[in-house]
Amino acid sequence: MSAAVDTYVPRLKDLYERELRPQLKDELEKSSLMDVPRVAKITLNMGVGEAKTDAKALDAAIEELTTIAGQRAQVRTAKKSIASFKLREGMAVGARVTLRGAYMYEFLDRLVSIALPRIRDFRGLNPRSLDGRGNFSLGIREQLIFPEINYDDIQQVRGLDVTITTSAANDEHALALLRALGLPFAADGEGRQQ
Repeated sequence: MSAAVDTYVPRLKDLYERELRPQLKDELEKSSLMDVPRVAKITLNMGVGEAKTDAKALDAAIEELTTIAGQRAQVRTAKKSIASFKLREGMAVGARVTLRGAYMYEFLDRLVSIALPRIRDFRGLNPRSLDGRGNFSLGIREQLIFPEINYDDIQQVRGLDVTITTSAANDEHALALLRALGLPFAADGEGRQQ
């Protein structure tokens, strides 16, 4: 690897390490910098129900998710058979990517500064989407809000789920971390997610 690749630090990670982490330590009254919550991973999931009849739909979804994440997407298969959905165990039903490290910070930066502002009638994220253990889930209705996706190349508008897993002990600490990282939460808790 070249020296330039080894020394690259994502903008949001640098901001977190230099400014946000010490600020959160004081705000959350932690005794050590190591106690301050941090983002552990981001998982992107795209369900493709029509993949059981159309293999090209799954390939397109994998390609779009790979483009959005900057990392190759995995095929997800059905865990059990459900006759009413004409679904058999082992059939491909979606795509998933788990981001960590530099890719995770790059995606979070693009999500906050580019993708979320492109959502139509956006009123902020709902803080009640935290799960009680400090993890935040966000549903995005269309992949077109990401500038990497070319509008003319897509066959179908698909949604995706974004789950931000943090090391926070509770929702209040996770909310403080995510607000510090720039996620635009609705002030009244009534935000509508895309």
